[in-house]
Amino acid sequence: QVQLVESGGGLVQAGGSLRLSCTASGRTLSSLPVGWFRQAPGKERDFVARLSWSSATPRYADSVKGRFTISMDNAKITVYLQMNSLKTEDTAVYYCAAGRPYYRGNSYTTGEYDYWGQGTQVTVSS
Repeated sequence: QVQLVESGGGLVQAGGSLRLSCTASGRTLSSLPVGWFRQAPGKERDFVARLSWSSATPRYADSVKGRFTISMDNAKITVYLQMNSLKTEDTAVYYCAAGRPYYRGNSYTTGEYDYWGQGTQVTVSS
């Protein structure tokens, strides 16, 4: 079992930056694919970014490519989402998620993840 807790959300002006953190307990994130998703009011939970189980291949949604960076600490306990050049359309609740060990799928969909955090609100004002 993996428990995930997100932090770092808040209110920021358009053009600003935030760094989200997701800390794991119960086990490390070693060998697990990890991802960030977001959900705006009235919308589905959408893929934002993910690291494969080997952490070698980050992937991003087109809407955040070049602005967001996903990374993990060396201890494989915390995964980060650095968000730069934020836009009002980035406003959402952001969730981190972890999948099953050595999973080789694309990990772009919510169904490919087994563990979820509670979410952290990011609000970007104009």
